[in-house]
Amino acid sequence: MSLLDVFRGGLVISCQPLPDEPDDPMRDPYVQARVAAAAVRGGAVGIRANGTADIAAIRQTVQVPVIGLVKAGTAGVVITPTAAHALAAAEAGAQVVAVDATDRPRPDGRTFADTVRAVHGETAALVLADVSTVAEGIAAVEAGADAVATTLSGYTPTSPAGDGPDLDLLARLAVEVPVPVFAEGRYRNADQVAAAFAAGAHAVVVGNAVTSPLWLTRRLVADVRAATAPR
Repeated sequence: MSLLDVFRGGLVISCQPLPDEPDDPMRDPYVQARVAAAAVRGGAVGIRANGTADIAAIRQTVQVPVIGLVKAGTAGVVITPTAAHALAAAEAGAQVVAVDATDRPRPDGRTFADTVRAVHGETAALVLADVSTVAEGIAAVEAGADAVATTLSGYTPTSPAGDGPDLDLLARLAVEVPVPVFAEGRYRNADQVAAAFAAGAHAVVVGNAVTSPLWLTRRLVADVRAATAPR
């Protein structure tokens, strides 16, 4: 069985503090490792993690594959923006490195294909291309990506924003590219996950809806206030 086969038909749980909350109490490698361990005990087939410290702590704690990334900067290409970030994620223990595969300029002036070559040439890790459009997914595979994820749909100027997942992009990628397609981005309940598998997802990544007490509580509080507001 290949590494990507391990993910087939399963849930990958993203264990990451909220990126816009520097004071999130969950922002601690030990905490994220325990969250990951709980997710695996619950049935997760893989973990997605951000930052070398978290990747290393989680890799030492769980037996399932770790998809690692390094977020840097606050605008443009943020997810593993350079080849150096990608290599750092692999060296920290990520068996799969998630990389922004959009055509936006990168801070090191290199291309996505350059990053893929660096990861494949210097490590044993695979590359998961985070994309926002079908064209980006096709280009990422041509550049050597081992798998594609819909992570960036709704977060680039060329992709539609929405509250729910982009099932249309997922379905189109599942037909257009010859590599596994991971459904990621705003998957929050069983119906959405089932719809993703029906649309051709190799695996589905779920994050805040499982692993962020801060996000969950804020959403619940907002829903309660809306439901109890005077009409």
